Amino acid sequence: MLYLKNVSIALDTKPIIDTLSLSFSAGTVHALMGPNGSGKSTLAATLMGHPAYTLTSGQLLLDTSDLSALPVEKRARAGLFLAAQYPQEVPGVQVFTFLKEAHRMLTGQDIAVSAFKELVYAAFDRVNLDHSFVYRNLHEGFSGGEKKRLEIAQLLLFSPKVALLDEIDSGLDVDALKLVAQALQYAKSVNPDLVLILITHYNRILEYIVPDYVHVISCGRLVASGSHELAHTIEQRGYNGLSL
Repeated sequence: MLYLKNVSIALDTKPIIDTLSLSFSAGTVHALMGPNGSGKSTLAATLMGHPAYTLTSGQLLLDTSDLSALPVEKRARAGLFLAAQYPQEVPGVQVFTFLKEAHRMLTGQDIAVSAFKELVYAAFDRVNLDHSFVYRNLHEGFSGGEKKRLEIAQLLLFSPKVALLDEIDSGLDVDALKLVAQALQYAKSVNPDLVLILITHYNRILEYIVPDYVHVISCGRLVASGSHELAHTIEQRGYNGLSL
């Protein structure tokens, strides 16, 4: 489904990721872990087409599509979704307007307002967001947890092939974390082929969503891959305990 082949990435002229290769098969759940500044978020941003990052070598493939040749919106249409670590406020743009236009762009379907509002409400119910949020400006005045829950509601609405979740667990209390995990499990039940890539420092969310694979990045290189047991080892010993 998603293949990274000998990928190297730079920010301006500074190398961040060095010859990294990973593959993500349909229906699998992956945890991407590593110390602060290891390159995890850089990798996610580059996959999504962030203009600040340059793919200096290697290939990014989604099915047979070469992502590196596609602008952001075409990567999204191809089935890639990123839940950002720090969702930005967009004053003047209503949540409902954003969701409807994004859905139309991604699917080519112009659903009637009343019908689409019911879809939005159903997604909001899954993440315990009040229906009144549709009338608020995008992320404006939202708490950190509300922003994260809106990101998951978007995932439920847009039905991507691959969802990159950049520290979706940060800033969430236990109840909110369980709610997000339940929504992700629901998304997997509706679309069994969905690939989830959880970018995280910690084991917290992995207690509720057990990954098939855990990958550790340090200093821009892939240094370890294994089963979910690898996350438990990191929890017990820290990254230094892996002799990175």
